[in-house]
Amino acid sequence: MRLISKKTKALTELAEVLKNASMEDGTVIMTSINQAYAAPGSLLDLFLESFRVGEGTAHLLDHVLIVAVDPGALRRCRSVHRHCYLLRRSPGAVDYSGEKHFMTKDYLDMMWGRNRFQQTILELGFNFLFTDIDIMWFRNPLRHIAITSDVAIASDFFNGDPESMGNRPNGGFLYVRSANRTVEFYRRWRRARRRFPAGTNEQEILGRAQGELSRRSGVRMQFLDTAHCGGFCQLSGDMGRVCTLHANCCTGLANKVHDLRNVLRDWRNYTAAPPEDRRVGGFQWTRPGRCIR
Repeated sequence: MRLISKKTKALTELAEVLKNASMEDGTVIMTSINQAYAAPGSLLDLFLESFRVGEGTAHLLDHVLIVAVDPGALRRCRSVHRHCYLLRRSPGAVDYSGEKHFMTKDYLDMMWGRNRFQQTILELGFNFLFTDIDIMWFRNPLRHIAITSDVAIASDFFNGDPESMGNRPNGGFLYVRSANRTVEFYRRWRRARRRFPAGTNEQEILGRAQGELSRRSGVRMQFLDTAHCGGFCQLSGDMGRVCTLHANCCTGLANKVHDLRNVLRDWRNYTAAPPEDRRVGGFQWTRPGRCIR
């Protein structure tokens, strides 16, 4: 009974936080951090700065919920942002405060835990746009998400067809509309884990089963053009179109921070240029030399 009471209290608290951060249509922009990502000068600072220097993005910070996975990250979040929430760990669970290296057991546990938390958001009746903390926001990407889409997801490499299941999904930038069918989509996604070798991450499973999952759940998926929602894997060459830029195809916290600082510098140079120069074009991102070698 006590366990049920604690769970109910936690869900009530989460619902209140989501309500405070949500847009009029019930959408919340959500990211997650640990203590390593939240440290001064690390990814959290770069993420928040991108909203402030972006075109028409500063007001979106009112709708960003930062989910901290450890108390240190929560303290840092509360010192720089309005909407923060601590995702409490069960006793004996993995300590998420340090950097988690790609595809290690702790990393996989963290990703599947995030997946279950996203389902909880949907069950509470809120739409979400999840964004990794290593994504810079320069324009509002919501205008590129079709109103008919239940799930809209970024692609590491976009093949030109937003409905093609041949696109490789990247769950680091993911919009999901709250509905019974999207909750079922998440349930099937996690159940599909049993069909794959141990150590397969949630993104790989989605990429290999997304056609089946969407068909059986009745969900319409949209894959976002990397010209608008791109990253280091397939770097957009047109700063006039880019909305978000992800430090994907990159491992190592220090590498991401270094190259994203260059991205912010390039963006400031672009926005500081005279309008006629921006119309002519020719502006380019600095090659992400620490990430892409």
